[in-house]
Amino acid sequence: MRSRGWFFTGAAMAGVLAGWSLSQQRILAHRRDLFSKHPIKRLAALGYLAGTHGPDTVRLLRDYVAWEPQPLLRRRGESILRKLEVALA
Repeated sequence: MRSRGWFFTGAAMAGVLAGWSLSQQRILAHRRDLFSKHPIKRLAALGYLAGTHGPDTVRLLRDYVAWEPQPLLRRRGESILRKLEVALA
């Protein structure tokens, strides 16, 4: 009976580690897609970053706004940046 408890605990820990690993991969993919040559990927990355609060996100968005060639996406980035700066202030 005790071995089942250890098995369950080990399986739960493996699941948590796998979930954490996948989330980290997605975060890196969204950051990379922010500077993609495809506008749709950039828009999706902006949507993701809108829900991610932190000083690193603010710095990343400042770089993005300075780089973005399309006015519509640049304005969206500026809007998200302003909201994050207010939230962190």
